[in-house]
Formats: sequence, C-alpha cells, structure tokens
Amino acid sequence: MSVFVEGTALGGGSIQQGNSIIVSAAVAENPFAVSALIKVTDNDGNPVRDANVVLSGLGGAASNTTDINGVTVLTTPTNALVRLDPNQNDGTMDLKIIADGFYDYEKKDAIMIIKTR
Repeated sequence: MSVFVEGTALGGGSIQQGNSIIVSAAVAENPFAVSALIKVTDNDGNPVRDANVVLSGLGGAASNTTDINGVTVLTTPTNALVRLDPNQNDGTMDLKIIADGFYDYEKKDAIMIIKTR
C-alpha cells in the first residue's frame, strides 16, 4: 500500500501541495485546526477505497475513510485541535491507515508544522 500526503492546510483553509503547514506565532498561541488531503493506493497504483485513515500528533487527531478514488480529507475537529507549546517551533503528525486485505500502514512524521515569528 502506498500513501501520499497530497496537500495540507491550516484549519479548513484551501489545501496547498506538500506536507508542511506554516503557522504564525500568533496562531500558534492557541490550539488550531489542520487539514490534510490523503491518497491511498495499492502497489499497482489502484485506489484503495474504504481505508480507515487516522492523523494524530501534537495533541490533535482526525480520522476518516477513503472514497472510491482512494482519497480522503482529514480535519482536526474542535475537540481535538493541534497545539505547539510556547517554546516549540515545530512538530509533526503521524498517519495510520488500516484497510482490508493490506498490512496496517504507519508513517511517522507525515506532516510537519512549523511556527514562524
């Protein structure tokens, strides 16, 4: 199984390509939402549908299942927002994917959150 972080965004904002999210120091003072567009395929490049995808780290978490195209968008809900500690300039979130017929997949540090000054 192959997993691709197609894009990320701060909160429900528009998703940008890549696996990094830049947040200002002002935004990082309080817990905030992140979103990620994830694509899951088999070894031949075919979409894996109905895969359970979990994003977690930095105090936040989100989960969803992939659609018929092997794609899902995850957004951390208000009761599971991400946070950076006052002296923390960056952090990462991990992905876990579980799908019937495949070994469980884990990708540590799949998404990077970076605080600017």
